[in-house]
Amino acid sequence: MSLALSIGLLAAAGVFLVLQRGMIRIILGFVLLTHAVNLLIIAAGGVARRDAPFIGGDTSMAADPLPQAFVLTAIVIAFAITVVLATFAVVGRGDDDTEADPTESTHDGEAITEYTAKGANKDSLTDRGGDLT
Repeated sequence: MSLALSIGLLAAAGVFLVLQRGMIRIILGFVLLTHAVNLLIIAAGGVARRDAPFIGGDTSMAADPLPQAFVLTAIVIAFAITVVLATFAVVGRGDDDTEADPTESTHDGEAITEYTAKGANKDSLTDRGGDLT
């Protein structure tokens, strides 16, 4: 009964946090949901009702190792997704401090902005009739 209550509370808290606006809350909600699903798979596997599979013991009452392998795989996948989401949260907060330099191509394919940055007038560069170098 306590395992079912734990699964329900984790799932409810996870859904609540995923539906929030903050990225950190979404990540925490995802983590809680993955814990709830992992507990559900372990509970469905019948580990509490069966014994550990020992060599030479009765195999009819041994626990099925497949749900445990699924949970182990799900833990690794959930950790990887959590790291990716945390990276998105950090990168999403960053701000691009550099200004974009507008470039205007000339007929030679060179950018006028590098010449105008040195103090030359754009009109005087194009009026020379040809080569900008």
